[in-house]
Amino acid sequence: MSRLVYVLNGPNLNLLGKRQPHIYGHETLADVERDCRAVAAELRLELRFHQSNREYEIIDWIHAARETAGGIVINPAAFTHYSVAILDALNTFDAPVIEIHISQVHKREEFRHHSFVSARADGVIAGFGTQGYLLALRRIAWLIDEKAG
Repeated sequence: MSRLVYVLNGPNLNLLGKRQPHIYGHETLADVERDCRAVAAELRLELRFHQSNREYEIIDWIHAARETAGGIVINPAAFTHYSVAILDALNTFDAPVIEIHISQVHKREEFRHHSFVSARADGVIAGFGTQGYLLALRRIAWLIDEKAG
């Protein structure tokens, strides 16, 4: 099985560290990518790290992952709560998917409590700050290794 993992980030995560740091922390998305790459190297994973404010780009990356990737880590951000299109794309992907959220979404507004993506995700990590990305990569690596035997 491929050791390539796509790490996909939804809208407004390009403002990580600047937007509502009392909720999302002070780390930037560049900090998250750097930390993910360090953990990926330790786990012998190859990463494709992307962020977009456009739903169709995330869908296109999921489609690309179908042909090459052993897993997807996705922080769909606001798309979590209404994107059936992202759910449909993830349903075409036959390897592990881990959904992550930096904040503890269940302690926030009611509309944030529902996730379309969770219907497909093999695991959900929420409320661990940006460390959730690293936990997700460790889980994906374990699932890839388990499937490889």
